[in-house]
Amino acid sequence: MFEFRDLFQWDRFITPTIIKTFYWLVIVLTMLFGISGVFSGLAAMAVSPFGGFVLVLSSIASVVVGIIFSRIVAEFVLIVFRINEHLGAIRDQGQLR
Repeated sequence: MFEFRDLFQWDRFITPTIIKTFYWLVIVLTMLFGISGVFSGLAAMAVSPFGGFVLVLSSIASVVVGIIFSRIVAEFVLIVFRINEHLGAIRDQGQLR
């Protein structure tokens, strides 16, 4: 797990440990912005029903796209660190010979 002293040592990366926290933070922010957009669209329906409806639909679509995109970015970061670990294991295996 993540320890405070890991911040001052370069033997271990801390990003794989905290990436899940950032992922959930992005999900919460995406949901809050989506809910805000839906309420704005509902308020805009009083002025322009079609424009408000389009705003509600685009807010819902942006929440779905935001969640998918944030998952892809988080997995990409984790894959980069996993590749680094595997390359280190290959290097260590080659040094044994």
